[in-house]
Amino acid sequence: MYKRRILEVLLKRFKEPKKFIQVLIGPRQTGKTTLSVQVSDAVKMVVHSSSADDAGFNTGSWIEQQWETARIKAKKNKRTLLIIDEIQKINKWSETVKKLWDADAKAGNNLYVLLLGSSSMLLNKGLGESLAGRFETINVRQWAYEEMKKAFGYSVEKYIYYGGYPGGASLIKDHARWAGYIRNSLIESTVSKDILQMTRVDKPALLRRLFELGCRYSGQVLSYNKILGQLQDAGNTITLAHYLDLLSGAGMLCGLNKFSGQKARQRASSPKFLALDSSLISAQLSHDFREAAGKKELWGRLVESCVGAHLVNSSQGSGVDVMYWANDRAELDFVLSKAGRVAAIEVKSGRKKEKAPGIDCFAREFKTDKKYLVGTGGIPLEEFLALPAAELI
Repeated sequence: MYKRRILEVLLKRFKEPKKFIQVLIGPRQTGKTTLSVQVSDAVKMVVHSSSADDAGFNTGSWIEQQWETARIKAKKNKRTLLIIDEIQKINKWSETVKKLWDADAKAGNNLYVLLLGSSSMLLNKGLGESLAGRFETINVRQWAYEEMKKAFGYSVEKYIYYGGYPGGASLIKDHARWAGYIRNSLIESTVSKDILQMTRVDKPALLRRLFELGCRYSGQVLSYNKILGQLQDAGNTITLAHYLDLLSGAGMLCGLNKFSGQKARQRASSPKFLALDSSLISAQLSHDFREAAGKKELWGRLVESCVGAHLVNSSQGSGVDVMYWANDRAELDFVLSKAGRVAAIEVKSGRKKEKAPGIDCFAREFKTDKKYLVGTGGIPLEEFLALPAAELI
């Protein structure tokens, strides 16, 4: 969802008499904290804001301290908004929030709550286990092409290479500095702080290698056994699948399922790797923007990854599933599915593929409601990247 739209939604929800805990979930450096500041400036109520990054300890007592401060303000000013950033860093945060929220509901306290977090897996676990019926989530993803174009003047080519992290936009004239920012401030910080510190990972080196390998093969289908064959610190397929889930929850790398029309068969398929922002690939390359643009095969891989990341990121919260399809002769880059409706998407990127384009084969085997060709001879990339996945189906 575009950041302007998110701000509008939050301001509307904080005006409603029926209150829910509002939760912003998304990767690091995608604008969650900035959105919370904008909400603070625009909302017509007293605001108390704090971050778990600044907490001296990570127990529920810290949440209780922040909550009591907001309660005091609420008694004096009636309508008060409590904002807590990086909430997932507090141990058993959801149980504490549930207890405090239910107490306020019983007492009739006029307190609104906005929680922010960068690990969707950990947040969703807590929300589902303790806060059922009490919250609404809004997914904040890497910036869309139109947002980067409007804010920083990106061309579609620059967006394909440099991606949608706004913090790196001012650094793109210095490739080494930009790449260092992506690798250190985003990739390494996400792995070390949002995954390794928050979740049990027995083989951290394996998780890091899986991410590197996934970026290298972004847009390609690999079986877990083939992946294990390329990793030195090999675990097993269950471990790899779990680590891929962790990386996906952190907004870095996902594995698309193969569309089969049957959920069980889809989950059992070999994953199609997809970096969730093309900058995560580019920053690990030895080629700068101009060099990469001149290499047809590499550029095609970046284009397909950019399109796939756009589909996955824009589908968050919409109920749209993003998948791929292939058989022995043909492959289809992306399949969108929702409520029995199916859209087939072929990307003309210039990358050589092992199999023939599969949109016609797919349509013969499955009922297909929409067919899209993206790139040369079809919808221009610049136009397609402005279309959310939900509008395509």
